[in-house]
Amino acid sequence: MSERSEDQELAARAATGDESAFRLLYRAHVRPVYWIAHSILNSAVDAEDVTQETFVTAWRKLPDLQLAGESILPWLATICRFQSANRLRQKRRDQLHTTDAADETLADTVNVEDQVITAALADRIAKEIGTLSALDQDIFRLCASEGYAYEAAAAELGVSHAVVRNRLSRVRTRMRGAVEEVRDA
Repeated sequence: MSERSEDQELAARAATGDESAFRLLYRAHVRPVYWIAHSILNSAVDAEDVTQETFVTAWRKLPDLQLAGESILPWLATICRFQSANRLRQKRRDQLHTTDAADETLADTVNVEDQVITAALADRIAKEIGTLSALDQDIFRLCASEGYAYEAAAAELGVSHAVVRNRLSRVRTRMRGAVEEVRDA
């Protein structure tokens, strides 16, 4: 019998209604999902809304999920892209009803090439996070995903403020490098 990944275990538990398992999936993947939405929508407010809609949809659809790989992130990225496309269409409809001139900054459709890049970006970010030490993953999760201040993360992890600040700086540099690799490809 093959060993299941943590995402697979958490998804299976969440599919049965285990809210704590779903909360762990959320914490592990909220930032990559947010950045996917932000890259499509170019709006922090819309990206936050779409991120929440993505996880609400995921919660409803988990019982039917047949997880192909070890990570749930590609599935979440697909949901996020659909939610983002829906948001763009809704903004376009709203705009047509509220103004005479269309805003040229809103795309009529979501570019397929952008969707492929976004999926590749999500995969690359997930892989890069997987290569981090346990402490760096915890620091990234607390500060980048859960919004902890450096001091709060340091207290939670039992390390100094400087350790959190320095390690998070290195992690962010690695993540920027990973993003650049995908964008340059």
